[in-house]
Amino acid sequence: MLFVLIALWTIAAIVWFSDRRAAVNRWLGAVAFSGGAGALAAVLDQYILPAAADAGMNEVAQQLLYRLQAAASVFSYYGLPYAFVLFAIAYRPVRLSERQGQLIPLLLLVPIIGCLIFTPPYNEIYPITFRVVVWWAVPYILYGTVQVLLKRQLYASFSRTHWIVCSAVLPPVMFSMVMNYVLPSFGHLRMWVYNTWIVGLGVTVFVVGLFTYGFMGVRILVDRRRFDTTLRAVTSGTAILNHAIKNDAGKMRLFSEKIRAYAVETNQRELLADIETVLHATRHMQDMLQRVHRRTEDLELRAEAVDLSELIRQTLKAYEPVLEHVKLRCGLVEGWTCLIDPAQISEALGNLVSNAIEAMQGRGELYIHLTETKRELVIEIRDSGPGMSKKETAKVLEPFYTTKSGSSANFGLGLPYAYHVMRKHRGMLMLRSKPGSGTSVYMTFPKKKVHAVRNRINRREGSKVNV
Repeated sequence: MLFVLIALWTIAAIVWFSDRRAAVNRWLGAVAFSGGAGALAAVLDQYILPAAADAGMNEVAQQLLYRLQAAASVFSYYGLPYAFVLFAIAYRPVRLSERQGQLIPLLLLVPIIGCLIFTPPYNEIYPITFRVVVWWAVPYILYGTVQVLLKRQLYASFSRTHWIVCSAVLPPVMFSMVMNYVLPSFGHLRMWVYNTWIVGLGVTVFVVGLFTYGFMGVRILVDRRRFDTTLRAVTSGTAILNHAIKNDAGKMRLFSEKIRAYAVETNQRELLADIETVLHATRHMQDMLQRVHRRTEDLELRAEAVDLSELIRQTLKAYEPVLEHVKLRCGLVEGWTCLIDPAQISEALGNLVSNAIEAMQGRGELYIHLTETKRELVIEIRDSGPGMSKKETAKVLEPFYTTKSGSSANFGLGLPYAYHVMRKHRGMLMLRSKPGSGTSVYMTFPKKKVHAVRNRINRREGSKVNV
């Protein structure tokens, strides 16, 4: 049980630390913490309290340890089903008003408060009244399980993490339901000792998922911080480089202009040709430096209400001349107005479209979809190009990394820039690719963060009405 205690409380800390503001993470962490509290009660009962008695610890200290064991045990029995059902509601949100959302956690507490008031208090044989608790704890867990399983994922890259969540969370919780509530209600006590193996399996799935695809956004957080740190380093580095080279390039250009004037005045054609080469080099150097700096400087958003589908259409219109043999397929959900920076989003989307066209070498199919979920709006850019290996996919968000060889105009900053823009909008940029199967990039906007409002299109008058 010591392993279970350490493992579950470590998982709770990781999930809470990854995103403390997300309700789904808060309640999942509470599920793991509640399970760990039960393990703490078992460790106190099996090892610490007997050792304290054998060592001759004074009665007051032993009584404090006993009360800690009782509190941990009761918290675990009541806290697990309560936290799990609220995790499920947050994981697959139910359409509720703000007031209803505030009332549900309070209403779900009613059976717990009733049991605390009207059933016998904790004792070593019956820590809770199992025959009463089973009637609300089991429905809480069953409803939560169905709620989690019914969560619909639009994209394959998102569904991987969903099934990791199902595999890591549901089996231990369901097994604990049987061992901690159902069997004890029939008189089979202390069945919780068999929970260790199934919890160990869940922990294994959690660890594997964490380092492979991510778990409840934890790996995304690690990658995000790495990319943010890299971008900050690039931003500060290019700012210093820009200042240093800009001054020297300016001096070179000034003196070159003087030499060119002298060459023209004295009719020295060879010197004039040479100095024109130098001037061209200084202009090229300044141009390249400005292009890099524009892509790495910190972005200042100028947000305004924008029809997202219309912005996508306008962005794509600029790429019509280069499509030629590329077949464009669009599917855009209409009527969503968002508070975003249209220039930055358009530039980021344009970079992704340009990357897709280049990857297909001007021939293939380009899919642009705008879809919606309950909490997000997602722009998908998918090409039929050669795709990328896992190694390449893991590096494409790093500044200056590029898979396009032989292009001196490409700095490998298109995807990092798009990532930076989405982070500024408090959204996500996700990428899925496989050799021979093309590449898909997802720009995900949380509806709440971009103040998304759905408009009802009045076809007869051609106007839009907020709903």
